[in-house]
Amino acid sequence: MKILTKVFFASFLLCLLGCAARTKAPQSSFPVKHDQWERLLQSHVTPEGWVDYKGFIEDSALLNQYLDLLSSAHPNDKHWSKHEQLTYWINAYNAFTVRLIIRHYPVESIKKVTWTVPLLNSPWKINFISIQGITYNLGNIEHDILRKKFAEPRIHFAINCASYSCPPLSNHAYTADSIDDQLQRAAIRFVNDPLRNRITTDKVKVSSIFLWFRGDFTKDGSLHDFLNQYSRTKIRPDQHIGYLKYDWSLNDLRE
Repeated sequence: MKILTKVFFASFLLCLLGCAARTKAPQSSFPVKHDQWERLLQSHVTPEGWVDYKGFIEDSALLNQYLDLLSSAHPNDKHWSKHEQLTYWINAYNAFTVRLIIRHYPVESIKKVTWTVPLLNSPWKINFISIQGITYNLGNIEHDILRKKFAEPRIHFAINCASYSCPPLSNHAYTADSIDDQLQRAAIRFVNDPLRNRITTDKVKVSSIFLWFRGDFTKDGSLHDFLNQYSRTKIRPDQHIGYLKYDWSLNDLRE
């Protein structure tokens, strides 16, 4: 009986998590500026994408101001352009991920940040984000909003999961008037990054991101086609593509 009760409770919570992002969004807010996030990124993220989490902790007052700004304005189709919505959700994912890490810092990996409830033992399922009364977790933002609504595969190179193998966290905020150029630069940077992908004329081993989300990258062609849009070393159509093991260690600034 106790086991059934625990399973029911866990299933109930999973339902709540899955339904969170399907709540109707408020239509009253207007686009916000991301100047505070820009200041924080310039101060605490290196050009290579390593994150000074201690610096974010020291600057938590400004981070909280920015997150409060995000929480006060839910994107909507009435007042926000598609680019304004896209940049909001990318910046929100990255900023709330930083909050999650610094709340548990020092921590070896984001995967160490978990709940104790069975079946909910994942940092991406923690409901700690509230935006105009709607509760989200990081998984909602990534899968239910960014991937589903925008169908933009390059978002995988813009959102950062606080891990070594993740695409580097940009030290600039994403902005609506530059989003396409920023995503293009992020894609080129990631695909040609020898720490995360190894593409040579003889051998190709790429990030596991291309395995996990293969469908996002192959809607308009093969994975070879997608990678060749950005890779400086072109991959032959018959060339085998392997995958690298993902390193989930924290993308902390190495001293």
